[in-house]
Amino acid sequence: MDNTKENQPRVVNKSGTLKMEDNVAATKPTRDMGGRRMNRRDNRRGRGRGRDEGPKEFDSITISIDRVSRTVKGGRRMRFKALVAIGDHKNRIGVGVAKGSDVTTAVQKATNKAKKDMITFNLAKETIWHEVETKATGATVMMKPAAPGTGIIAGNVIRSIVGLTGIKNLVSKSLGSTNKVNIAYAVIEGLRQQTPRSEWTTTKNLKKTEKKSEKKENK
Repeated sequence: MDNTKENQPRVVNKSGTLKMEDNVAATKPTRDMGGRRMNRRDNRRGRGRGRDEGPKEFDSITISIDRVSRTVKGGRRMRFKALVAIGDHKNRIGVGVAKGSDVTTAVQKATNKAKKDMITFNLAKETIWHEVETKATGATVMMKPAAPGTGIIAGNVIRSIVGLTGIKNLVSKSLGSTNKVNIAYAVIEGLRQQTPRSEWTTTKNLKKTEKKSEKKENK
């Protein structure tokens, strides 16, 4: 009779039970506390790595996160307010503001609101069509078209929003209030007011005068 197994040293756990060998443990089914059999999940680390995530339609940026408080009966109620801008790096842009009990909830709400309030503006290659000055509450924003190679000359809020569009050259100045929410809405309004050159009133009048002069010459 072979006594090699009996002569092998036995490994005892801290609880006093014998430790199971690795090759035996691999064949044993795992069970939960109720005695039900559980399926082994050996590929937990690789979960989600093989997913084919398509290209993102929109890109978003969180401009600011502020903590706000509201005085209620029994004390103060603390919440968070997030300002988020979303765009497609072409001619679609949106801004959203929302509050939430935590930062993640506030950012998610603001992102959803920005998607709902997205606008499509007229883009002149890599700049805007004309100079515009818009006002939102106490904030006034002035934007001017710039030559190629100028870049975006703007403050933090305006740069963050314009960076999500196809605009590469712009000169802007923020006047009046420094409230980030008001500045953001003023920028959106300025982009909304962009009109192509073919629809300018002066261009239409110029075409009419040219037609009249052509008729007179033909006579």
